[in-house]
Amino acid sequence: MLRHLDQTNLSDELIKAFRGAIRLSEMRAAVAQLRELLNSGEASEAVYQEWCEKHSWAFGNAYVVRDEIREISPGDQLDLLLPTVISGYRDLVELKRPDSRVLLLDEAHRDYYFSADVSRAIGQCHRYLDVLHEVAAQGLRDHPQIVAYHPRAITVIGRSAGWPEDQLKALHGLNRRLTVSSVMTYDQLLAPGERLIEMLSARAIDEDEEPPELQTL
Repeated sequence: MLRHLDQTNLSDELIKAFRGAIRLSEMRAAVAQLRELLNSGEASEAVYQEWCEKHSWAFGNAYVVRDEIREISPGDQLDLLLPTVISGYRDLVELKRPDSRVLLLDEAHRDYYFSADVSRAIGQCHRYLDVLHEVAAQGLRDHPQIVAYHPRAITVIGRSAGWPEDQLKALHGLNRRLTVSSVMTYDQLLAPGERLIEMLSARAIDEDEEPPELQTL
């Protein structure tokens, strides 16, 4: 449809409006799909990897689109490799099952700590970070445009829907003490997309509204 619009003799304003509506519709469908997957209990990493590959914007506006390249060395294949908007340097995303435990409570000391699943994922990411920095600091072999200079890693794992405030605060605090890695839940991946859609929808309504003086004509 967008290619057809480019070839059609329409005004720039109308084309822009169509593009915005189509993009917003795509985002709504994507967020609804992710919400449905999570609510249905779907736990396959492959399913969520496919979703994230199609919708890498969910990781925030610091990233543009994902790289097609995932294998950084023999035996090391990343889930997602994302170029940052500002520098173009790559960061990596590791996807784990949404039914994994994220935090456990130490009753004796009244504090939360990462589960074994999260700890393993962080260790895996640190290995990938070492390899990625080593092989792509000056550009990945056969793909010199892919540069990863002191990359960071994001691990997506588990659910946080219904967490109490102290548990959310604990995850935030633990993340702040990690240097090159961060851990987020699938609910935290979903929430910004929902909020972005709300903002874009509100702006679209505002832009479509007529000025007050014209509404009475």
